[in-house]
Amino acid sequence: MVDPALAERLTELEVKVAYQDRLLGELDDVVRSFTQKIEALERELREVRAGIKSPPAPLGPAGEPPPHY
Repeated sequence: MVDPALAERLTELEVKVAYQDRLLGELDDVVRSFTQKIEALERELREVRAGIKSPPAPLGPAGEPPPHY
């Protein structure tokens, strides 16, 4: 025979563990989402840095000043 107070306490603990399991799953989803966003931003930053190091070739004939000079 199980003590009713002990059974109630055990049930409360099981409920808390179930909520914590669900919350951990939700937090894991959030962390994965943020990780994907950070990785995308890091790729974009590398592309921007590469563009700064090697700027695109200027438009127009080489060595000639723009017409407004």
